[in-house]
Amino acid sequence: MEHLKKKIKDLIQIVHDNGGQVYMDGANMNAQLGTCSPGGIGADVCHLNLHKTFAIPHGGGGPGVGSIGVARHLAPFLPGHSVVPVSGEGDNVQVKATGQVAAAPYGSAGILPISWMYIRMCGGEGLLRSSRTAILNANYMAKQLENYYNILFRNEHGMCAHEFIVDLRHLKEHGLSEDDVAKRLADYGFHAPTMSWPLHGAIMIEPTESESKAECDKLISALISIHGEIQDVIDGKVEAKASPLHNAPHTAAMVTASDWNFPYSRETAAFPAIWSKQNKFWPSVSRLDNVYGDRNLVCSCPTVEELME
Repeated sequence: MEHLKKKIKDLIQIVHDNGGQVYMDGANMNAQLGTCSPGGIGADVCHLNLHKTFAIPHGGGGPGVGSIGVARHLAPFLPGHSVVPVSGEGDNVQVKATGQVAAAPYGSAGILPISWMYIRMCGGEGLLRSSRTAILNANYMAKQLENYYNILFRNEHGMCAHEFIVDLRHLKEHGLSEDDVAKRLADYGFHAPTMSWPLHGAIMIEPTESESKAECDKLISALISIHGEIQDVIDGKVEAKASPLHNAPHTAAMVTASDWNFPYSRETAAFPAIWSKQNKFWPSVSRLDNVYGDRNLVCSCPTVEELME
């Protein structure tokens, strides 16, 4: 960690020496609690999301809240509030009633107490342990999968932080993509990990401190099984469009329909792992046209005419 901090500090100093400012993405602090701080490495601005790191759910549109931290020279420029004059806390802060950017001066009262209680109950030792566990989980999974997938952006010791990136760009050559892997994971009972960020054509997996070894092992097993399905396509044993990858996820309606026009069994489609037979989570919908959905508003609510009736 000290070696990594030194590299980051050197990079930040180069930016500062050339008149720049550094914004640090504090999407989560799972690898940093108790080990380092944004201010300590020289960042000028950092938002610190409470989701994931501090017991707030992530995804599904929210809830989301986080604090903004700035260096001393930027503190006078923090926004105020017209009803409750504030401008944050700390050194060189100038309380003001102008520059309001949010209705609630202190953020979401429904979310912040949860994170406060989590921090108080964990204490410094517990927060440090959570970071160490998140880092351990990520490196354990990356090590188990390195013989099946190309794991990117590890350091000279082959280690990652609290997340690792699986390179799937080569799938395009064989008629598959990272979308197929993500959607096939739904058949195994897993929500898809982050896709095509920070690298297009890859997936980023973050096994946080709350995931047990047993749960990590299940995801490892699912990804190894999916690798086998990928290899079948690469080896020409099955066409990409006829693969369970391409047709995933498989819903209950698909599996129980009278017609079954796929070259693989219904069991392979819906119950690819032992645990999926014991505790099956059924996807609510099958394959959607992602691009069409992104470009066109499709409303499932009743039409105006139907409401008038």
